[in-house]
Amino acid sequence: MLTCTRRLTFEAGHRVMGHENKCAHLHGHSYKVWLTAEATGLDSVGRVVDFSVLKELVGGWIDWQWDHGFLLHEKDAAALVAVKSFQTEHGEQKVYLLDGNPTAENLAWHLLKEVCPRLLIRADVKIVRVVVQETENCSAEASL
Repeated sequence: MLTCTRRLTFEAGHRVMGHENKCAHLHGHSYKVWLTAEATGLDSVGRVVDFSVLKELVGGWIDWQWDHGFLLHEKDAAALVAVKSFQTEHGEQKVYLLDGNPTAENLAWHLLKEVCPRLLIRADVKIVRVVVQETENCSAEASL
């Protein structure tokens, strides 16, 4: 198997419901995401996939759904009320709800198992590893 990796970045706020420390508060991060794509062979140009495909499809989805928004657990009513009450000149604050806490682990798993397969269904490539870096010192990895 051959692989290639594309890095993407985005800014987002979140809160880890039930966290025992400061991550229980609304706060934000400059996230970095590494997507590792796998293919059985190279395309006619000699690539696993054109890096721009990952940027446009997955990066575009991240920009639309997550960038400069809040990532929240769908059951985090207190945070949802607080965030939704903030109005911008473009309307309500952008919010993306997950069925679990928006930890780096859950974000990586969500991208790997839900988002990437749906977005790359027509591409002849599969994402086999996702790393989400939350801070300079902390990251999580999900892989097939």
